[in-house]
Amino acid sequence: MLIPFEAFALEQLPGPPARLLEIGCGQGALTTALSVAGYAILGIDPAAPQSEFFRRLTFDDLDEPGPYDGVLAASSLHHIRDLDAALDKVVALLGPEGVFVVEEFGWDQLDDATFDWLHGQRRALAAAGRGQAPDSVEALRSEWEGERLGLHGEETLLEALATRFEEQAYVRTPYLHRLLGGVATEVLEQALIDGGAIKALGFHWAGRPRAGAT
Repeated sequence: MLIPFEAFALEQLPGPPARLLEIGCGQGALTTALSVAGYAILGIDPAAPQSEFFRRLTFDDLDEPGPYDGVLAASSLHHIRDLDAALDKVVALLGPEGVFVVEEFGWDQLDDATFDWLHGQRRALAAAGRGQAPDSVEALRSEWEGERLGLHGEETLLEALATRFEEQAYVRTPYLHRLLGGVATEVLEQALIDGGAIKALGFHWAGRPRAGAT
């Protein structure tokens, strides 16, 4: 079953009007949706919209005091250079019963079968005039790894989270459709994952600070 991150987050977070923080909110779709749902939420990002619900800054520069009832990070943790310092700050900002809710992807987890499928999808899009495709699977692998050099991989992310939080939910999700585009592609990706043909690279995760961590 496809589980949008917003729905997953609502399942894990305390109900409104809980105080929330979204790290790396981008254009603010999730922050806006949770605000409409009744949450007292702040979204931060250097490119955040100009609104009362947002501040244009990095997580390092955040000076809003805690505690927050929930902190969210959607596809942003893998970009943070000092992951340990960032997660320590999340722990400090959360109350003892606070929840950290994460959406991420294991870009380093592609196996040969998944690379083959991704290459085929890229070639099909290129044939339809939508972008270009590497000449071979090996070229795609080099492109993929080169574009993500320096980003945190799945094992690093999960180990850093496990050090500080007690996991309460972990769900694998399709991710490559975001790079390819199209609702049908997401359905196809999920079907292939369910059939064991390719790997699910995305994941939704939630946890609470370990005892004594706050």
